[in-house]
Amino acid sequence: MSDDDQELGITESKEHSPGDWYAEVVQKAGLADYAPMGGFIVTRPRGYALWEAIQDNLDGWFKQTGVDNAYFPMFIPENYLEREKDIVEGFDPEVAWVTHGGHDELEERLAVRPTSESIIAPYMSQWVRSHRDLPLRLNQWNSVVRWEATETKPFFRTKEFLWQEGHTAHASDEGAWAETTLRLDQYQRLYEDVLGIPVLRGQKPDHDKFPGADTTTTVEALMPDGKSVQGGTSHHLGQSFAEAFDITFSDEDEAEKTAYTTSWGLSWRAIGALIMSHSDDQGLVLPPTVAPKQVVIVPIWQEDTKEDVEQYCSEVAAELEAQGVRVHFDDRDGRNPGFKFNEWELKGVPVRFEIGPNEVEDEEVTVVHRPDGESTVEDRADITASVHDHLDEVYDKLYDAAAERLDENVREASDRAEILGTIGQHGGYVKAPWCGDEDCEAEIKDQIAAEIVMVPLGEESAARAASEFEGDRVPEPDHEGEDCAVCGEDATETAYFAKSY
Repeated sequence: MSDDDQELGITESKEHSPGDWYAEVVQKAGLADYAPMGGFIVTRPRGYALWEAIQDNLDGWFKQTGVDNAYFPMFIPENYLEREKDIVEGFDPEVAWVTHGGHDELEERLAVRPTSESIIAPYMSQWVRSHRDLPLRLNQWNSVVRWEATETKPFFRTKEFLWQEGHTAHASDEGAWAETTLRLDQYQRLYEDVLGIPVLRGQKPDHDKFPGADTTTTVEALMPDGKSVQGGTSHHLGQSFAEAFDITFSDEDEAEKTAYTTSWGLSWRAIGALIMSHSDDQGLVLPPTVAPKQVVIVPIWQEDTKEDVEQYCSEVAAELEAQGVRVHFDDRDGRNPGFKFNEWELKGVPVRFEIGPNEVEDEEVTVVHRPDGESTVEDRADITASVHDHLDEVYDKLYDAAAERLDENVREASDRAEILGTIGQHGGYVKAPWCGDEDCEAEIKDQIAAEIVMVPLGEESAARAASEFEGDRVPEPDHEGEDCAVCGEDATETAYFAKSY
């Protein structure tokens, strides 16, 4: 094996050392590097392209449903944070503070935003006067800083991360709840229709909801190592922020009412879930929906056939580009076809076209799928039509594998020993009846570092989700008549325990 091959290849095992494997894939696939400050990363163009693909999809859906983009300062005066006590208490260990500007000490500390409710809500208060101003829907694409992050992992957990945060105000509680579930729908759609990752949807237990929120809803994705990823959250904030920041309006009868607000966010943790879900020991695997390049064309020639093969490849590439396919023709002279195969497999290109003198003579194209190496031969005349079928097939392969993994890793337990033993042996999600007491979760967390990642949504919201997503992964409350698996008291909820990122 040459030095180049050794440098190009993945040396760690996803099954046996997933942490080291993940870090190697991120760096060798050209997604990110580590920054000089601990807990921060430098996002390389290929990594940022994945974020742009996520952003393009979500931003379009947001705008179709009445959301306007805006931008608010990254610094938040301390007195703004203090106006919402739950925010201060919930984020206090995570806030980074600016105390000096140049050589001068500031009169008031400025927080580097851990989230933006406390800087956006005061302006929503100014912009809302009448029921005609509602609903007000704002979103911003930005970064936030949460300094407490330890055991950082690129994209999964860093001290600074990219995300979007939506903030809305509504005239009624029902309107705010509809907004909350609409955004959760869109997050589920992103994971299942764009990233190829099926999710469970539910809500956080009360002790783990967003500070100041009435309800925090979540989509949870299962990783191959058995851990759960909180894929995106949408918060029904009730009136707590509106009361703290005086977001009021006059209704149709000129009576002054307090608004109801929501906030919702999805971060580049979705990129981490994408990498971890689909990639393998050969490197990155990407679904065609987000891959910067969907097809790579690799020529195979000897000196006497080089001109004909490269001409043929160029023509095929041009035809694909005309059909909107993101294609790259790798015509480098300094690398042999085998090296190119390995490099583009490492970088996750979903489909490879191999074209040599035989393909030119027979007017064909050899098509290879990245996830499993499946190879077929297509007629050149049909390639611009059939390529879309191949891209769809690759997506389906990735989704189906992830769906099978999820379906096989939701298990039930009726007592503490079963919870501990099942998570310890299998990972994944363990459903168990729960009394609602945080102390029962703490017992499990102390022994096996697993926590309650979600409980099912209430019956009304579960029914709504089932009507839109066929209900296949919308857990419904089913705790009636059961005892808490941890303490034996009457169960009030069904808890999903898992280890998580």
